[in-house]
Amino acid sequence: MNQHPFPRLFETERLWLRATHSEDARFVLDLLNTPKWHQYIGDRGVRTVEDARRYIQDRMLPQLERLGFGNYTVIRKADGLKMGSCGLYDREGLEGVDIGFAFLPECEGQGYGTESARKMKDLAFELFGVDRISGITVKENLGSQRLLEKIGLKFIENIRLPNDPEEIMLYRLDRPA
Repeated sequence: MNQHPFPRLFETERLWLRATHSEDARFVLDLLNTPKWHQYIGDRGVRTVEDARRYIQDRMLPQLERLGFGNYTVIRKADGLKMGSCGLYDREGLEGVDIGFAFLPECEGQGYGTESARKMKDLAFELFGVDRISGITVKENLGSQRLLEKIGLKFIENIRLPNDPEEIMLYRLDRPA
């Protein structure tokens, strides 16, 4: 049940951003098991479509119900291909919401990440009433660093999140005055 008046589907020039739901389980399984996901985000232990369905139910949908925003599946309008995910995440240890994105390898390098992240940033400030967006990435993920900077976030400092031994880079952007 949607407790918030926010829409679950957004549009850019080339993309649909639709709130991820259990019917996306096959896609989520594929995305969470790409080499870059494992390298830069981490292994979530999702090995079957049923695992992916549980991951969506337990890790994605609760925030969407609580805050009205969360993880969105990025779909190419031209052919309906599910290409990646982009969203705003309420993450422990961060001020504001964390903007995150990940794409299937064959969909990288075509501007879809920038297009979807820019839309999420605008929605955060203009629709969801967020005052601060944070972005986090590991030092080795130069693509994420470039994308965060391209949508206006600035590097602040290296930090450690609670219960995570790895140091990560923190980027931030406050709501325009």
